Amino acid sequence: MSTSSTSRIRTLGDREVGPGRPVYVTGEIGINHNGELENAFALIDAAVEAGCDAVKFQKRTPEVCTPRDQWEIERDTPWGRMTYIDYRHRVEFDEDGYRAIDEYCRKKGIAWFASPWDVESVAFLEKFGVPAHKVASASLTDDELLRALRATGRTIILSTGMSTPKQIRHAVEVLGSENILLCHATSTYPAPAAELNLRMINTLEAEYPNVPIGYSGHEVGLQTTLAAVALGAVFVERHITLDRAMWGSDQAASVEPQGLQRLVRDIRVVEESLGDGVKKVYEGEKAAMKKLRRVTGVVAEAEAAGAEREPASV
Repeated sequence: MSTSSTSRIRTLGDREVGPGRPVYVTGEIGINHNGELENAFALIDAAVEAGCDAVKFQKRTPEVCTPRDQWEIERDTPWGRMTYIDYRHRVEFDEDGYRAIDEYCRKKGIAWFASPWDVESVAFLEKFGVPAHKVASASLTDDELLRALRATGRTIILSTGMSTPKQIRHAVEVLGSENILLCHATSTYPAPAAELNLRMINTLEAEYPNVPIGYSGHEVGLQTTLAAVALGAVFVERHITLDRAMWGSDQAASVEPQGLQRLVRDIRVVEESLGDGVKKVYEGEKAAMKKLRRVTGVVAEAEAAGAEREPASV
């Protein structure tokens, strides 16, 4: 294996992620659980059944992440009319909630981690020994948060939606490139195909030769995520939901359980089909060649003759 490919390997728990490794598939639960542990458990089950490697949540300290002038604004929710700050608390799990999630994931044999949106949430997640931390695209410019994440020493997955090349470069400098995985992303919910710009995966590969490149998708449908894998994404994240019609801002851009099963299945087919890029005649082709190739051709004859003249290895 080349030095460049080994330098692109990162560790997530007991798994290696990068070129030559199986694509790491994460089901992004986010806040699609709507603050209900039963929903979280059902989404974990769906991810396990589909064959995902991990599920991901979002963790916020509401008083830090909600602008003070929005706290008292009232809004309609599935639990009645309440202030925005009360709503933000309603969709967050406390330590007991995450203890239950941690125990459930261990029982089901799937990893979990989260996107902390503030420094206090980093310390909260560190209590659970998560395999990685995720930086949401919206947090890419938060240097204080990035420094706190770097200090954990864990692998940091950085999404690059809503960000300019200079902002991405600065975030990489703050985090350090040795322990990060970059995810191409477009932060439109849902994102139209014309805005996905999947060739950015290759642009990021060229720009950051020592960093593995993944894809965090917010589109509707599955085929563009498969295209991202074909283009070289070594990590894939898609929002998941029990029902796209459920209440919540991320539900419409999420994948339902049956779609998730198809997505993981097809990712495995695509990665198997990519091969190593070295042309060869497969055993399965030889019978067809014998039956269908009428003219052997001078090149094939010359190669056969050359093979006969080669001395046997000692």
